[in-house]
Amino acid sequence: MDLLFNILDKTLTGPPIEKNDFEFKLTPKTTKEVLKEYGLEKTFDPNNPINTDLSIAKEFYRAGYDLALRLGMFCPDTGRRVMFSDEEIKQALSDAPKEISLGYGRDRVTIRSRRPEDGNLPVAEGSALGMAVSEEYFIPLCMAIAQYKVIDIILAPTLDTINGREIRARTPYETIMGMYEAKYVKEALRRVGRSGMPLHGVEGAPTEYAYMSGFLPGGYDPERTIGIALIPEPVILSYQIMHRVVTNHLIGSPLEAGHMLNIGGYFGSPEGAVVGAVAAQILQTASMFPTIVESTILDARYFSNTTREALWATSTSMQARTIGNQVMNLGITSQVSGPCTEMLLYETTTITIADSVSGVAIEIGTRPAACRYKNYGSGLENKFFAEVLKSSAKNLKLTDANEIVKAILPKYEDKLKNPPKGKSFTECTDLRTLQPTHEWLEIYEKVWKELEDLGLPRWE
Repeated sequence: MDLLFNILDKTLTGPPIEKNDFEFKLTPKTTKEVLKEYGLEKTFDPNNPINTDLSIAKEFYRAGYDLALRLGMFCPDTGRRVMFSDEEIKQALSDAPKEISLGYGRDRVTIRSRRPEDGNLPVAEGSALGMAVSEEYFIPLCMAIAQYKVIDIILAPTLDTINGREIRARTPYETIMGMYEAKYVKEALRRVGRSGMPLHGVEGAPTEYAYMSGFLPGGYDPERTIGIALIPEPVILSYQIMHRVVTNHLIGSPLEAGHMLNIGGYFGSPEGAVVGAVAAQILQTASMFPTIVESTILDARYFSNTTREALWATSTSMQARTIGNQVMNLGITSQVSGPCTEMLLYETTTITIADSVSGVAIEIGTRPAACRYKNYGSGLENKFFAEVLKSSAKNLKLTDANEIVKAILPKYEDKLKNPPKGKSFTECTDLRTLQPTHEWLEIYEKVWKELEDLGLPRWE
């Protein structure tokens, strides 16, 4: 705990600054300075959505490391910057886990640090990420995802209510929900014969109350559950997040430190997002001492990472981080289209390939319709995602990946502003068997045939 005490002390003693000044003045200014100094301005190449030049990725890592040293993090609770020395950062990166095994029996899985074009398989995590799901469909949806053996880990969706009651943040309703989520997802795994499957939670916790309750006895098992400390803003270190960090370190549970940043946000351009994501990964490793780090770059226009700009930024950033250090990186897929559409599978293909060939250690899929609609997730797109993830790692080089993504992007780019809503869980799944409808299965087969024709072997 001495290291965490050191971080908490920094939140009290660091240089004072106003939040708006840190976010809207210091961060953009420092980011632009770093990009200029390292000659990385205007390196985004719209004609090549997957970066294939690892020398650029290496330079982005150097720039991101420099940005981390110059910028630090901001604690909104105390109004102070949390700064790190070069020695502290190097030590934290050196101490970060390089692999971890989770789960029991035949469902036990090992997550390992990977590099670009690494033939070792990344771990596939199934989910309806961040999606509100009705209580009556929560367990069936988890079962529909976990039934596929190609899925290694499960992340629960978000409970819409508990016993028909609205979940209000920072009330006892929220505290109860944390335990309900854990029990429900474990029951789903029991029903499909995968009780030893690794877990990831508490996904639906709006604050630390549900998070802490989810890890109480009878809830999430610390030894096989990855905790979540996701920062809404990439370099903001709040006490609310640190409550989660401290909880996981106290109980000995693995921890995901994560952040999302937007192209068009205060890091600015696609290039700014890349250097910001690198800096955020380094800073979260130094401040939270996590097991894995999620660094997600979204296109602010659509809140997805399947646009041309987001794919380039994601692949470049992932390559930079996986070359620059050995921290285990987690990626997510965030789509704008809904289930039972070709577009959902096309979007899933591009971002999954981008992360897989760039060195991701563990990937989460999927996030249909950007979570706009309740119950709009199913099992089949998760199966598809996991198959593409593993086949890409085994069979593709960066140049192969770039060509496939270039062929797929035109199939959906013009629909990003008005994507198809698709169908809900109950409309594209047989609730008796939890198998996809004939219509949904036909779409899956059609898209897989297209990918095979483009050079991606089907995962068997």
